[in-house]
Formats: sequence, C-alpha cells, structure tokens
Amino acid sequence: MPEHGLSHEEQENRRRAVADLMPTTLFLQWMGIVFDRYNHDDVILRVPFRENLTNDGTVFHGGVIAAALDTAGAAAAWSNHDFDKGTRASTVSISVQYVGMARQSDLLCHARTVKRGKELTFTEITATDTDGVVVAHAVQTYRIV
Repeated sequence: MPEHGLSHEEQENRRRAVADLMPTTLFLQWMGIVFDRYNHDDVILRVPFRENLTNDGTVFHGGVIAAALDTAGAAAAWSNHDFDKGTRASTVSISVQYVGMARQSDLLCHARTVKRGKELTFTEITATDTDGVVVAHAVQTYRIV
C-alpha cells in the first residue's frame, strides 16, 4: 500500500469489486440479486421474482424484502467507501416499514447514502415493484471499520 493510502484508481477498483462479489455470496446468490445500478452512494438492486421467495407463490416473503433492503443499503455504503478506513462491516440497525406488496413482480431496491461518518454510514432504501409501486421503506445504519 502506498505511504498515503490507496490511490483513487485502487479505491475505485475495490468499490467495483464489491458490486461483483456481493451477488456471488451464497445467500445472495440464492436470492438471485443483481445490480441494475451501482454508482457512488446510489444503488439499485433487483431481486427477480421466483415462487420460492414467496409465502403463496404470488407475494414476496417479508424476510426476502428485508434482506434485499439490507443488502441494497450495504451496497450503497460500500459504493463510495474509503478503503483506507477498513473492510470489516456489519449492519448496526435497520428499520423496515412494509407499505405494499410486490405481486409476481421483480423487487427493486433503491438505496441512497444519506450521511457518512467516521465509522457509520446512514442509508435510506425504498423497495418497489417493477411498476414503481412502493412495497417497503427502510433506514439503515451500517458500520465499516
């Protein structure tokens, strides 16, 4: 590592690597997530509809929605992270409000970084169906050290 930390290019390469790595982890791979957008502090994650992600073959299970919201928020936190500050991470808190249903539709989670602190990153995430109907909203605190 250079004396003054990672170069801009090295930082960008690591940020991009997160977007490539996240969908390959076992649970997220099972969920089938893909990134439709992965920009600094602005991420859209897609969960393709599958019957085995529902309770009834029609509507996404709430746990799947929560996992997608949490993952999208984490992705937004990593998308513009300063890797000189560390790489150990976890969700500190997440609050989810369910306001609708995604019926036989892909689930889209749009995450935005609200604030970055020394260790904590605050994100807001909105989940919609493919028609843009809001399914859930979340606020998340994510820690990277």
